[in-house]
Amino acid sequence: MGKPTGFMEYQRQTQHERDPLERTKDWKDYTLPMPEEELKQQGARCMDCGVPTCHTGLEIDGVTTGCPVYHLIPEWNELVYQGQWKEALHREHEMNNFPEFTGMACPAPCEGACVLGINEPPVAIRTIERAIIEKGFEEGWVVPEPPEKRTGKKVAVIGSGPAGLAAAAQLNKAGHWVTVFERNDRVGGLLTYGIPEMKLSYEVVQRRVDLLEQEGITFITNTEVGKNYPVEKLNQEFDSTILCGGATVHRDMQLEGNKLNGIHNAMDFLHANTKSLLDSNLEDGNYLSAEGKDVIVIGGGDTGTDCLATSVRHNCKSLTQFDIYDKKDSIRDELGNPWPQYPLIHRIEYGQKEAASKYGDDPRAFAVQTTKFVGDDNGHVKEVHTVNVKLRIDEEGNRVREEIPGTEKVWPADLVLIAIGFAGPEQGLLQQLNIETNSNSTVKAEYGKYATNVEGIFSAGDMRRGQSLIVWAINEGREVARECDRFLMGSTVLP
Repeated sequence: MGKPTGFMEYQRQTQHERDPLERTKDWKDYTLPMPEEELKQQGARCMDCGVPTCHTGLEIDGVTTGCPVYHLIPEWNELVYQGQWKEALHREHEMNNFPEFTGMACPAPCEGACVLGINEPPVAIRTIERAIIEKGFEEGWVVPEPPEKRTGKKVAVIGSGPAGLAAAAQLNKAGHWVTVFERNDRVGGLLTYGIPEMKLSYEVVQRRVDLLEQEGITFITNTEVGKNYPVEKLNQEFDSTILCGGATVHRDMQLEGNKLNGIHNAMDFLHANTKSLLDSNLEDGNYLSAEGKDVIVIGGGDTGTDCLATSVRHNCKSLTQFDIYDKKDSIRDELGNPWPQYPLIHRIEYGQKEAASKYGDDPRAFAVQTTKFVGDDNGHVKEVHTVNVKLRIDEEGNRVREEIPGTEKVWPADLVLIAIGFAGPEQGLLQQLNIETNSNSTVKAEYGKYATNVEGIFSAGDMRRGQSLIVWAINEGREVARECDRFLMGSTVLP
């Protein structure tokens, strides 16, 4: 603990942001660096809480609280307050291979479990986390660290999202030769093509990938195992395989009119936009443009917010986001959502701020359920029909949404983006490898063990656990590397 009275002297301050209206004119990072003195003050707010709960990831009622990678948060908070940035960087990298990814795009369940958060605003953990790694790159402290010896063992990692990258990084540290296969043209999975540039720049992803390559990891892009790379070659060329292909099957809305033109899955919209932006600064036109359109985003989560921010930058005509949940209070419900659960409160994220700055109001419509889509004579969507809903608990304790009569509404729409999550992993490769799956289509592999029913093949991340957080993917990537190393060597040197 750096300063015993820090939490009483300083107010919480998170990452500074650029002006919401100005930043919608470009695709650059929407945040601004925080001065070092302010960062030290935020580090000083970390209490000597005796039993810290910020650094231990748990799931309570299906929601993550605390940090799944067991970040040494109190330690590097104190080191930042003391100005010992290089040592803070060492502590940060002890448990997280990619703090720049979590520092930019994690919802920070660690802050929800912060002891100070019981009755005060929690420590700005994510802001400090990001500042440490950026300081490390600026000072040249983050350098390639190839292993001193090689084992001669070869491992294939399928998928280059956070789980695949973490697994590859750890196995490389153990001395194995690692090859990462990615079906897209760039490494990173949803880090690259699922999160927009202004939130997580591809330069940040590529910066880390360059380091991993310099450490000895091989990346093969534009290659889909099971299609243009036969699965038989895996057994011939590698001693073990790790499946980290993610959960990329979209949830569909089985409603009237759902096949109309102009209705797209959110990830198709975001992927095409980022690829065109990186390839040509959008000059090639190979993306779904929202310019001049009435845009409806269905889904109130982070992906929906990313669709808002992207549509604003396209200069859409109007923008609305449907959230099926009621609008929450700005403070947590101490009975239904007590500490240390992740606080389920009303938040105004970067995309909503930007939409409000341009169109005059928060774009969200709460407790709204879509009932059907209506098209024009050319088969293109022109309307979205909705009704308001309320949540009740039935006699068996189930949560049931009931439509509220008289709340029906018709919304004009030229572009509808479905951002309601993912149903699970694609099955083609799994079937070719004879991998057993669970009833929800995820790979059957025990948490902590990660072994599939096929000897030598492991699975981790969203492909195994279903749609989840970046930080859980890194957790599982690190742990599956440990178990793969144990399989290859009989024991393991990995944590």
